[in-house]
Amino acid sequence: MNLQKRQLGNSGLEVSAIGLGCMGMSFSFPPFPDKKDMIVMLRQAVERGVTFFDTAEVYGPYVNEELVGEALKPFKGEVVIATKFGFNIQDGRMVGLNSRPENIRRMVEASLKRLRVETIDLLYQHRVDPAVPMEDVAGTVKDLIHEGKVKYFGMSEAGVQAIRKAHAVLPVTALQSEYSLWWREPEGEILSTLEELGIGFVPFSPLGKGFLTGKIDANTTFESTDFRASVPRFSEENRKANQAVVDLLATIASGKEATTAQVALAWVLAQKPWIVPIPGTTKLHRLDENLGALNVALTSDDLKKINEAVSKINIQGDRYTEAAQKMINR
Repeated sequence: MNLQKRQLGNSGLEVSAIGLGCMGMSFSFPPFPDKKDMIVMLRQAVERGVTFFDTAEVYGPYVNEELVGEALKPFKGEVVIATKFGFNIQDGRMVGLNSRPENIRRMVEASLKRLRVETIDLLYQHRVDPAVPMEDVAGTVKDLIHEGKVKYFGMSEAGVQAIRKAHAVLPVTALQSEYSLWWREPEGEILSTLEELGIGFVPFSPLGKGFLTGKIDANTTFESTDFRASVPRFSEENRKANQAVVDLLATIASGKEATTAQVALAWVLAQKPWIVPIPGTTKLHRLDENLGALNVALTSDDLKKINEAVSKINIQGDRYTEAAQKMINR
């Protein structure tokens, strides 16, 4: 199947207009499905035209890259796999930032093996590390590109200053950060900076970690190991307050014969032609639903209506715990 394609900025890297975030298959959102089922699902995503898959060393740690590597091995050269470096991992846990050159190199060698590839298509710095000069980080990735171990360089949750510093050393192909109708902070300075520099944007959680699908409400309970159980925005009272956004999307969806999730994704896609969202899912029918967003046409009137309505809704609750928030460079 041929899905619409998009280019990530000026880099020339072309991917399916919607990618697949693989994190939830083995990290953050338990209970985790059977690995065999996820291999089948990843391969069916390729059959449906998805060519852009997102993983990271710390998802698991390690097991998510292994899963993606095994599932996508038959499609070498046909798909783009993105992974990330930038944390210390001890005893199977993520402990603090580490973007020192030797750690980047060690991680790349290990990720190449787990992903079963000779070259990493897109390598992101997972979080900006204030202890390591950006020139050293981008310089190391530049060397890895010369060595043929990496093709493109990306950053995640980076602020404008960090992006500019990195881009001056090595062109940044894509920034991956959270962006959706209920987290619009990138509209402040980030999107205009990316446009100016010719950098693509890869929004994660374009469905608000599931909230914008309309399948979560004030009565939903999360497992204690579910990342959302500790997120202020997902507290019961905040879910009640934030329901207004979902109700708005549902109204528009009913007029388009679409689902709430499809309208939320179509809104993200409509913002810029160089935006490629990577909603995550472990269910094939949800993948099909997400890809169906490419057929939902939002008119300028629809977009205006959504923007006006959302600007009147005061979204309640921080998107991360205080500790997680400290790792974000703004």
